[in-house]
Amino acid sequence: MNYISNEEKERKIDKSVVSISLGSSKRDHKAYAELLGKKFKIERIGTDGDIKKAIELLKQMDGKVNAFGLGGIDLCLWAGEKKYLIRDALKLKNAVSNTPVVDGSGIKNTLERDVVGVLNQAGIQLKGKKVLMTSAVDRFGLAEALYNAGCKMLFGDFIFGLGIPIPIRKMKTLKMIAKLLLPILTKLPFKLLYPIGSEQEKPSIKKYEKYYLNADIIAGDFHFIKKYMPDNLAGKMIITNTITLDDINELKRRNLDILVTVTPEFSGRYFGTNVIDAIIVSLIEKPIEEITHDDYRDMLSKLKFSPKINYLHAKRDGRKNTSN
Repeated sequence: MNYISNEEKERKIDKSVVSISLGSSKRDHKAYAELLGKKFKIERIGTDGDIKKAIELLKQMDGKVNAFGLGGIDLCLWAGEKKYLIRDALKLKNAVSNTPVVDGSGIKNTLERDVVGVLNQAGIQLKGKKVLMTSAVDRFGLAEALYNAGCKMLFGDFIFGLGIPIPIRKMKTLKMIAKLLLPILTKLPFKLLYPIGSEQEKPSIKKYEKYYLNADIIAGDFHFIKKYMPDNLAGKMIITNTITLDDINELKRRNLDILVTVTPEFSGRYFGTNVIDAIIVSLIEKPIEEITHDDYRDMLSKLKFSPKINYLHAKRDGRKNTSN
């Protein structure tokens, strides 16, 4: 992967992917990169929680870009192998007729699962580690991989999604509750389940701190993680993505030891899974309904995309600040 210099940015772009996000426009970013010999323009456009604006942008760009990513919202939530479509997300998807639309699910079920192997290769043992998983129905691949690695899980779906301080500790319980509630919750306005727009820019609330402090690893969507993030994260690991340089500096200030970023960095930004999903789909060049799990795996291997371990406080153990 070679970054394109500023002088090259205005040259012919082979492929363009755009993330239309319900998140804050303050987190907008544009990057140019060369991937497998193709010059990419990668862009994230936030609509500050305005679904109508997001629909307008999707309609305007339909057929003019190679793939869309939906940011700040999922097309579906998962209860084991069963998925439940989110009503608000379908409004966005149905606004598009020509361009493939993805939400990051292809990456969540492949690249995010690879985190366990990357950590094991680095000598970081997971068995017995206490994990706070902010939302498993959003990232079931990562949740299942950590559970299968022998971690002691606390699923925070009630806590972070609904603001109800009820931790779930067993995978069986999580699946049962998800199957009961997701058919109802996915029909609600998405803003009731997830911080969108200006909600993403609010400082963290000192609430539910005990769940963070009792965890060795905090995993999941970064907007959920930072919602109640305590001031001191010393000795802890966060596994996440959609991270900016400002976010990394804030995590350093809060003494976080290890940050594991699932998605690759482009021009100082770790885009969300939906953006990487869109890049993959644009390179595979198949009708989206024909793309398989093996297609994703093959393309990820060609691109050499893998989770990255970032040691934010090297002086504590003598390690380098970053490691692949």
